Amino acid sequence: MMILRIMLPLLFSLFTGTILADSGSRLDAVMQRGTLRVGSTGDYKPFSHRDPASGQYQGIDIEMAGQLAKALGVKLEVVGTSWPSLMKHFGEDKFDIAMSGVSVNLDRQKKALFSVPYLRDGKTPITRCENKDKFQTLQQIDRPEVKVIVNPGGTNERFARANLKTAQLEVYPDNVTIFDQIVAGKADLMITDAVETRLQQELRPQLCAVHPEAPFDYSEKAYLLPRDWLFKAFVDQWLHQTIQSGGFGRIHDKWIAHPWDKLSRAYNPWMIAGALPVPLAGAARS
Repeated sequence: MMILRIMLPLLFSLFTGTILADSGSRLDAVMQRGTLRVGSTGDYKPFSHRDPASGQYQGIDIEMAGQLAKALGVKLEVVGTSWPSLMKHFGEDKFDIAMSGVSVNLDRQKKALFSVPYLRDGKTPITRCENKDKFQTLQQIDRPEVKVIVNPGGTNERFARANLKTAQLEVYPDNVTIFDQIVAGKADLMITDAVETRLQQELRPQLCAVHPEAPFDYSEKAYLLPRDWLFKAFVDQWLHQTIQSGGFGRIHDKWIAHPWDKLSRAYNPWMIAGALPVPLAGAARS
């Protein structure tokens, strides 16, 4: 009898706590508000690009954001953020989810949840084509005479600072024009995601991606979420279904082949054997 008296309040507390958690979930809040607020940097093709003339956002993750909002039955609101401010804005509840080619890392995981991953990738150099053979390894790059350029606040800067101790490191604030600095000879190279090096070498023929099929490390792209398991469960299920149905593959291919900067390209990394990024196992493509 004494055990029952002790257990009943505990069970009641757990039950009511679950109800309160359910009623206060981000999933319910989004649907009641009627708007999904998506944080995006707008400076990372092919995932998120903000057109300076119209102010409109476009790219893989922007179209995916629209599909997620549609699945929730709400409108999409894109909220501008930046890589240095991403986690600050996240902590200030500026948006419900970040969709901008966000890399999974443990520092972000301490403060947030991630969806299931949708792309595998890794860090690799991009440099002027005549220098491609000079920067094959970190040992070749990490020399006092080598100037490495990096955008601030994200995983690119973190990787550079962790792995380069003697090379010159320049933090350049504009992630849109940063590759032009390499073309102009103001920097020797940048180390960034393999998917971005492939895209930028198509946009700027003077630049070459260095072994993008074998990057220096391993990383995954996923969507940054608040610590709300009901919301995560919905996003994960939606993303799983979108990948398996081939919907994500079609969106990915569309924006990889998009004529960014009015240049015509038809490149698709999934069609290169062994190349990264690759779709997750079982992902269907049309």
